[in-house]
Amino acid sequence: MPDGLDGQHLVGGAQRLGGALGEAPAGAAVPSVTGRHRQPGLVLTDHHFDVPLDHDAPSGEHIRLYAREVVASARQHDELPWLLYLQGGPGFPAGRPVGRENWLDRALEDYRVLLLDQRGTGRSTPATRQTLPLRGTPARQADYLAHFRADSIVRDCEHIRRQLTDGRPWTVLGQSFGGFCAVTYLSYAPEGLAEVLITGGLPGLDADADTIYRAAYPRMERKTLAHYDRYPGDEAAARRIAAYLAQHEEVLADGTLLTVEAFQQLGILLGTGDGSHRLHYLLEDAFVDTTAGPRLSDAFGEEVAAILSRAHCPLYALLHEAIYAQDGQPTHWSAERVRAEYPQFDQQHADGGRFLFTGETVHPWMLRTHPALRPLRRTAELLAERKGWTPLYDPERLARNTVPVAAAVYHDDLYVDTEHSLRTARAIRGLRTWVTDEYEHDGVRASGRVVLDRLLRLVRDDA
Repeated sequence: MPDGLDGQHLVGGAQRLGGALGEAPAGAAVPSVTGRHRQPGLVLTDHHFDVPLDHDAPSGEHIRLYAREVVASARQHDELPWLLYLQGGPGFPAGRPVGRENWLDRALEDYRVLLLDQRGTGRSTPATRQTLPLRGTPARQADYLAHFRADSIVRDCEHIRRQLTDGRPWTVLGQSFGGFCAVTYLSYAPEGLAEVLITGGLPGLDADADTIYRAAYPRMERKTLAHYDRYPGDEAAARRIAAYLAQHEEVLADGTLLTVEAFQQLGILLGTGDGSHRLHYLLEDAFVDTTAGPRLSDAFGEEVAAILSRAHCPLYALLHEAIYAQDGQPTHWSAERVRAEYPQFDQQHADGGRFLFTGETVHPWMLRTHPALRPLRRTAELLAERKGWTPLYDPERLARNTVPVAAAVYHDDLYVDTEHSLRTARAIRGLRTWVTDEYEHDGVRASGRVVLDRLLRLVRDDA
């Protein structure tokens, strides 16, 4: 999940909800372009699009999507092909560019780029603890959010493509969960695709949530132990913090209740290129001496709150397990249930074992510890109990694929199982892989020009 840190440092915005809450009526003519501005070397254009909440009921409620077009200023008036970027998550908006950074710098040599805030994120009718209650009861909120998975995102993309490209296919770059969406796109609307580039986002085509987490917990353990090999003193530091939290109720400045289990989730950092170093620096300055004895420092608490917060991305928690649901069965808090099969992660009953961090998992206790999720507790429970999830991938159609596809698969990726990814790569006709241990899951952000250039050469048979 695919990618808990893709949304770091991103800024969201408020947007109106639909129906009596303010959506444009079905079929209303709404201009796409709503604003334009410049940065050095860039021209950025704001677009808004009205799309059906349920694409199978196009005359019903509509929601409003936001996307930012980016083009090199020297090529503003050129006829360029489009590249659509799909962000990781679920629940994160697209990045907000500041100049020609990493992968964007390479993309702008060849493309006009569209950065889409996927439905429910950023400026695309955001779904948060502030807006979701406007939908009504938790049951209505859950029914509403059932329309926010990859299949709906792909149909949004097709709606937008037909407006922007005069029907011509475009290139899609999918990072992490965005790659999951790209595989759904290949399954159900390949006619809209000129080529597909995927970074750290080849999903298991038939892997349910339980299968995902049974593969994930051993990776979390390996990543933790590798971190201790790099920074041997960190295990003692982590144990000291956990022991303190077991004896004290620690409420962070944003209202997050920092429990031992919540502290363990800082292991999400270990899936990024610099994450092990960041975790080390965080642990080494955790305590401060006070008149009442050692206490966790405010600086430590502030940084932990920023890492654990779901205020800007509640969909990341609400829909995280639903992105794996395809067989009609409820996910029923899969990560929590599967964790019981790995008692070494239970620090109260670890019997002197290693202190282990976790990673990209969602648990029912988060609805109590995270202030952005507390008002959505019943909604989250209903989504965990929901049945009837439909397939997101079509293996038979993928086996007949004719769209050029290239994927970067990161060796021992914390967030997306490497073996699942390689099995899927073999199942998609013509897909070319680049398997690398040079980068972690955030390779497209850390060294995006290199990563994107390699994938472009693969789909163009230049590698």
